[in-house]
Amino acid sequence: MIGQKERVHFLTGQLYRSVVGDESINNIVDDLIDTIGASVPPNESGPAHSTDLWSQRDVALITYGDSIVDEGSKPLRVLRDFCQTWLGNCVTWVHILPFFPWTSDDGFSVLDYSSVNQALGDWNDISDIATDYRLMADLVLNHCSSRSAWFENFKQGIDPGRDYFFTKEPSFDVSRVVRPRTSDLTMPVLTSWGEQQVWCTFSHDQVDFDFSNPAVLLEFTRIIRLYLDRGVRIFRLDAVAFTWKRSGTTCINLPEAHDLVRLLRALIEWVQPDAIIITETNVPNIENLAYFGQRDEAHCIYNFALPPLLIHTLVEADSSRITRWLMSMPPAILGTTYFNFLASHDGIGLRPVEGLLSEGELDSMIDQLQENGALLSWREHADGARTVYEVNVSLFNAFKKSDEAVDRTLDRMILAHAILLGLEGVPAIYLHSFVATNNDLSRVENTGHNRAINRHQWALDELTGLLNDAKSQHARCLKAIKQLIDMRQGQPAFHPNATQFTLNCGRSIFGFWRQSLDRAQSIFCIYNVTPISTTIAAASLNLVGSDSWRDLISGETVDLFSEDPSIELAPYQAVWLTNTMT
Repeated sequence: MIGQKERVHFLTGQLYRSVVGDESINNIVDDLIDTIGASVPPNESGPAHSTDLWSQRDVALITYGDSIVDEGSKPLRVLRDFCQTWLGNCVTWVHILPFFPWTSDDGFSVLDYSSVNQALGDWNDISDIATDYRLMADLVLNHCSSRSAWFENFKQGIDPGRDYFFTKEPSFDVSRVVRPRTSDLTMPVLTSWGEQQVWCTFSHDQVDFDFSNPAVLLEFTRIIRLYLDRGVRIFRLDAVAFTWKRSGTTCINLPEAHDLVRLLRALIEWVQPDAIIITETNVPNIENLAYFGQRDEAHCIYNFALPPLLIHTLVEADSSRITRWLMSMPPAILGTTYFNFLASHDGIGLRPVEGLLSEGELDSMIDQLQENGALLSWREHADGARTVYEVNVSLFNAFKKSDEAVDRTLDRMILAHAILLGLEGVPAIYLHSFVATNNDLSRVENTGHNRAINRHQWALDELTGLLNDAKSQHARCLKAIKQLIDMRQGQPAFHPNATQFTLNCGRSIFGFWRQSLDRAQSIFCIYNVTPISTTIAAASLNLVGSDSWRDLISGETVDLFSEDPSIELAPYQAVWLTNTMT
């Protein structure tokens, strides 16, 4: 079996040989190994592929460092206290969105990767959270702030930074470039050696790095080493699909982007075998799946198709599309799994459902979400045409129809999380979904950015007051989701790699079967996605007649020996039918 150093050498050569030639590869490898700190005796065979990196107990929290604030206290300390008080052991991973100094995009225009935003706290606060939970942090790879020290050095022609950024030559063919924004692709920048066209995939405050320069990779290796030392164990590779540019191509998902993921994983695993790599690639489903590689790229991939498909399912009361999609999804091979989520700091991306929902279905869903208060963000194609890139809305408002009581919205909200928590993979829940936060239109107005609609900042006193009111939507939502998590965490059949088969129960029912790795436990997950009661025949589930079947959620049993055994589901009811109780 190839050793870790040989693996790093091979991957480095694959990425850079055509750029720097064979003679320089050894020097680059030595610098990478020295920087990552692999001077200790390495695991020469590399970490084994297994399921030990996660279990059914794992649930991730997604949050900004200052999603909850309290005057006079560091937000990161407030976050830690909130997690301990209100979430406890129901979350095991905490993803703190970019906590560095930044200039725009709520953290994703990074000024300095080596420090913590003073408005949030310091590295000690980050490390404290890492003692309570497995800490997940963003490696913002593709770009940094146009006001960073590196970019200032680029403009002046001095190191470090002089050659860190991608500039477009006049001969570079951009006719096929795919990107998620409508702003100009390049920004003219006056430098000490003349005007340069700097590549900006996302905005003109987010200038793209040039990863064809090994010095850029070396800088990020230093950053990774720092994060490991501060307790980060899960790395979210932000926008990694855009990191390599080549003339005449789409400049997204290029082979070199995959090679970069492989190399970063090899370096991280060498010094931290239990670390986890998650790729953030908001692209069509088939392209997203490619980031598993041959179990040598991402440990986890964001399941980007799930949010729009599940919202479509509940908005339209029709499970046919999500059922068809789930049937087509390959099981994650041991050592990899899906990172499932319904909402995050970004909007509901629509690119992942290209080919999964028809144009008419997309238009219908978008119209309904706009009626529910959603805003739209657009992207521009190479030919100048514009299409909706994402829908911006809080998850609670996505399900909130103006002519319905809040109880019905909560029914859909809780059902959606029951689906999330049942699926193969590690579930991740946005803080604002836990507490049923409404759209924040004033924040949109103040910032001028549509995504701010789902980035509300709670005052601690206000939020805790609402959570202490058992009748509030916020308290009811949090309680219900926590109860579901508590049930999930005790069931081996909900292990992220436990077997999953999709059930075809008609448009009104979405369902799948999970079986534990030792095959001792089965759970049939059945969900009524409509506002009316429905019934499903027990015979259609192929329940083993010798077993006793009980719903984990309601506690009710199914009598398989009655004349016509069936399961009746109330509107938006979830059933987790198991043959063993743990």
